[in-house]
Amino acid sequence: MIIGIPKEIKNNENRVGMTPAGVSELIHHGHEVYVQQTAGINSGFQDEEYIAVGAKMLPTIEAVYGIAEMIVKVKEPIEPEYHLIRKGQLLFTYFHFASDEVLTKAMIKTGAVCLAYETVEKPDRTLPLLIPMSEVAGRMSIQEGARFLEKPQGGKGKLLGGVPGVKPAKVLILGGGVVGSQAALMAAGLDADVTIADINLPRLRYLSEVMPKNVKTLYSSKMNIIKELADVDLVIGSVLKPGDKAPHLITKDMLQLMEKGTVLVDVAIDQGGCFETSHPTTHSDPTYVVDGIVHYAVANIPGAVPFTSTSALTNATLPYALALANKGWQKACKDDPTLALGLNIVEGKIVYKAIADVFGLPYQPC
Repeated sequence: MIIGIPKEIKNNENRVGMTPAGVSELIHHGHEVYVQQTAGINSGFQDEEYIAVGAKMLPTIEAVYGIAEMIVKVKEPIEPEYHLIRKGQLLFTYFHFASDEVLTKAMIKTGAVCLAYETVEKPDRTLPLLIPMSEVAGRMSIQEGARFLEKPQGGKGKLLGGVPGVKPAKVLILGGGVVGSQAALMAAGLDADVTIADINLPRLRYLSEVMPKNVKTLYSSKMNIIKELADVDLVIGSVLKPGDKAPHLITKDMLQLMEKGTVLVDVAIDQGGCFETSHPTTHSDPTYVVDGIVHYAVANIPGAVPFTSTSALTNATLPYALALANKGWQKACKDDPTLALGLNIVEGKIVYKAIADVFGLPYQPC
């Protein structure tokens, strides 16, 4: 198969679809790989490293899309890429369709096969291609939240872990999945006062057993969340409904319950956000203020640490990319129900029900 790896063009997206090590494996299995020049440079991978393992370099994104049967990338295509995508071409990347009707309709129009990392799902409900970036985003949510709690950044001027004689900041984490648990570990490691909320009681029991002593668990009801908001300093939103829009757990009215300078970090923004007042931001302009509350809603948080993120992502995606290249998408998905759940849009038809339901569009099982 002919595989293309274009350079990401989303704002401050420094990751690349595959490391040279991953490309080497694809070539070892007999596939041709075309990489856009400088695609990996911001992740710390030089063109020469790709050439050394047998990749062919192309000067433009148009050339990569034009030759490839399968495109492997990191983020969803954006408007300048729409016209480059061909009917029947396989796109293997993060899409997050449920939060973007324009993207959804554009991909339907292309007639491409859109296989989304975020809905590849194992029988135990884990999301193997979302986990590595969730781990990065969860840890970074605390790193960024701590930064914007600083007074020059608009926050309360609190050090997350406090110091002897001064209480630590209070952190509320909504969602006890991969993002939430990683955020809790980071915040706890900085000696913050951490509460992690979820509606899954078995998960809360597990977290209560394995988390450090400065992490408490809480059942996530509206009343419980409201009670926490009065003196919270940092809220991490990390709820996830695979392939669907995130629920709004903090409404605009609830902002009045918080002290000015409280920081909200919405890691669920790729799926529409779990705060009603959230809208996507970028690394170059990451925050805005609503009613005195600082909102951080960068839609590609792991893009700020591209070497770590690209390496972790390739480790997870490579086995599936190999299966798609070796067998073609039809047979690979037939042989692996986990991979088949990644199919979102196939040749003009929505084949993932949650996406069709969000926009009231026709659904057709694949």
